[in-house]
Amino acid sequence: MKTLFKTKVLVGIAVMAMALMSCDDTTETIGSSLTDNMDNLEVSTDTFEVTTRSIVADSVLSRNNVGYLGIIKDPETGTYVTADFMAQFHSLEGFTFPEKENIVNHDADNEIIADSCEIKLYFKEFFGDSLANMKLTAYEMEHALQEGKQYYSNFDPEKEGLLRSGGLQKDLVYTLADKGESDSIKSSKNYTRSIRIRLNDLYTAKNGRTYNNYGTYVMKTYYEHPEYFKNTYSFINKVCPGFYFKMKSGVGSMATIFATQLNIYIRYHNTKKDSTYTVAATFTGTEEVLQATRISNDKKAIKALVEDNTCTYIKTPAGIFTEMTLPVDEIMKNHQNDTLNTAKMVLTRINNDNESKYNLHIPNYLLLVPKDSLYSFFENNRLHNNRTSYLIERDYTSTTSGTTTVKVFKNTYTLHNLSGLIRFMEEARAKGGSNYTAEHPNWNKVVLVPVNVSSHTITTNSQTSTSYDKISNDLSLSSTRFVGGSDNHHEKLKMSVIYSKFKGK
Repeated sequence: MKTLFKTKVLVGIAVMAMALMSCDDTTETIGSSLTDNMDNLEVSTDTFEVTTRSIVADSVLSRNNVGYLGIIKDPETGTYVTADFMAQFHSLEGFTFPEKENIVNHDADNEIIADSCEIKLYFKEFFGDSLANMKLTAYEMEHALQEGKQYYSNFDPEKEGLLRSGGLQKDLVYTLADKGESDSIKSSKNYTRSIRIRLNDLYTAKNGRTYNNYGTYVMKTYYEHPEYFKNTYSFINKVCPGFYFKMKSGVGSMATIFATQLNIYIRYHNTKKDSTYTVAATFTGTEEVLQATRISNDKKAIKALVEDNTCTYIKTPAGIFTEMTLPVDEIMKNHQNDTLNTAKMVLTRINNDNESKYNLHIPNYLLLVPKDSLYSFFENNRLHNNRTSYLIERDYTSTTSGTTTVKVFKNTYTLHNLSGLIRFMEEARAKGGSNYTAEHPNWNKVVLVPVNVSSHTITTNSQTSTSYDKISNDLSLSSTRFVGGSDNHHEKLKMSVIYSKFKGK
């Protein structure tokens, strides 16, 4: 029901809302005369229903500075999620091996050899049971991932011919608890948990030459072609295109891989000190090279969740998003000449009925973006602009004790002001002509996407603000349900709107 307010108190509220919640809006109709003519300002409110539904997120852009590896079962939905991981390695400019004549180990033909070689996949965070037995296979890649190409979470390097036929393959049975490592090492302050893949079997390179291990191949290639190591591009295209780590069996754990490392151990003699040392030549996976995660979901189970219209879902990685249809027509009807001050709504999540210590976490950040911009937003490395895209943090209260601040999260996400988006959609339709909605069926649809956020704080004149550096698709394990859907049994999802206009206009 629409209500008209004419008190100065509510005018003040509207003016404050304009200042605090619509800083991206144009304010040509509001000038210094506002203060002098407050009695001439009419403020009205209204509420409108917003329709929502779940949609399948078939794939998302997977390039990230972390990777995921494992297989888990969601205790809430019973769906399985598998994450495989591709990584390339970075060669520092100016990289060198020790002088060839100082290498200590030699084979029967008096050829220099590396002592051993390994790949380590480092993780700090994981989901599930650290004692679950898992099995993976590390595959040598035939070609490097292409710089500039967009890799999505459904990209299959096997089907795309990126794995080397007859190349290195190494199986590994592991647990995230790393039972093969001693307790004394694991208790060290410098210890970081990792999945270790030893590459010490005979290795045959593409040129047909056989080496005692993969490390010897890399080391000998350096002495024959040091120019291949001058930069990362040469290294991944001439020496090591990278590896694909594919889960083969096991259920129960998923590791967040924050760093990958190719280590080649060699012994060399230091002639100046007349001593022999064991050193590691290390090549790391960093943001300078491509890393990508492949996600496989239980498609039948995902489809069943999407067809549940009693709520809507958010499920990552690459599982389900929530689509919203904004009532732009209803909001703007008879208000084309009014100022749309605020358009606010609150999303309420439905508590998980299944109590388990392995329940998936609830996403802390959502991105609201027009449906037609769902892919281009991430491909173009955009940031939210509070007009056509919005970053929404889960509501919380905070308490501070000394230097420590603790957030207590709520069951809601507040979309504080979508007025800029409503006007943008209305203006685009007005300019588009009579066929605009037919040609753009998603013109008034937006999607809620879980995201990871990279930011830093800026302090100016004792005031602290947040500057955002990057927004990327969340590929971690998360899940929640929202009030909504066509068969919603809860209170209707509504948007609250405040208009204002000068009397007589």
